[in-house]
Amino acid sequence: MAIILDGKKVSLDIQDELKEEVIRRKEKGKKIPHLAAILVGDDGASITYVNAKVKACERIGFKSTLVKLPEITTEKELVAEIQKLNEDIKIDGFIVQLPLPKHINEQKIIQSINPKKDVDGFHPQNVGRMALGLKTFLPATPNGILEIIKRYKIDTVGKHCVVIGRSHIVGSPMSILMGQNYYPGNATVTLTHSRTKNLKELCLQADIIIIALGKPEFLTADMVKDDVVIIDVGITRIPDESKKNGYRLVGDVKFDEVEKKASYITPVPGGVGPMTISSLLMNTMNATKLNK
Repeated sequence: MAIILDGKKVSLDIQDELKEEVIRRKEKGKKIPHLAAILVGDDGASITYVNAKVKACERIGFKSTLVKLPEITTEKELVAEIQKLNEDIKIDGFIVQLPLPKHINEQKIIQSINPKKDVDGFHPQNVGRMALGLKTFLPATPNGILEIIKRYKIDTVGKHCVVIGRSHIVGSPMSILMGQNYYPGNATVTLTHSRTKNLKELCLQADIIIIALGKPEFLTADMVKDDVVIIDVGITRIPDESKKNGYRLVGDVKFDEVEKKASYITPVPGGVGPMTISSLLMNTMNATKLNK
């Protein structure tokens, strides 16, 4: 039976560490980290996520600012709001909550953020620094996965790591980070995607599988070998009349099956998800130090 990788506990541990650091900074009269978020429109999941970030800031003593804009906000208006935050010396780091309304070009918006305040780690300059192994803001979800691996002392050196999904937010950066010459890393990485023809064969060779597809219960027990490490990034609502809210949350892994073969596995919910916010807070603390 697998060891459950408890992202909720690790996330709270990180937040407690940051809370202690905030107390020390206050005692020394240093600047308290200030995180801002821009939310465009009324997407339910985005509102929930941004509210969770604000609460996390309150819990650890960070300052936070939420800029709410209507769905009809133009690209030009959004860029103007970003420019205000770029120039505001009180703000250490900020995010623009994705996804954005369809009439706004996401890449144009990401590129308008000052890279030194880009605590989501999406700006091309930060992505480039990450690829070169230079100090930078790592994307929140991949950084969260690295923290789970580190804190559970999972061996990655020389291991075969199969990443399923090549998104710019998770899969692609994860493949770069797991192959770099430091821990966690030094793995032999295979990046797979919708055009990969021998996916099952590759998965059966994998010591570590990181899956970020958004396809519920895609990875099954017959696709993995014994003692594999499973990091499940996916989360999907499945209708379930037995539940009070009418649905249950599942990942990209058929958990009940795969858990029996894995050495370590992240649950859904409570695995990778909680780590994303803590990673964002870690990046904000680093931005405060960087921008002093």
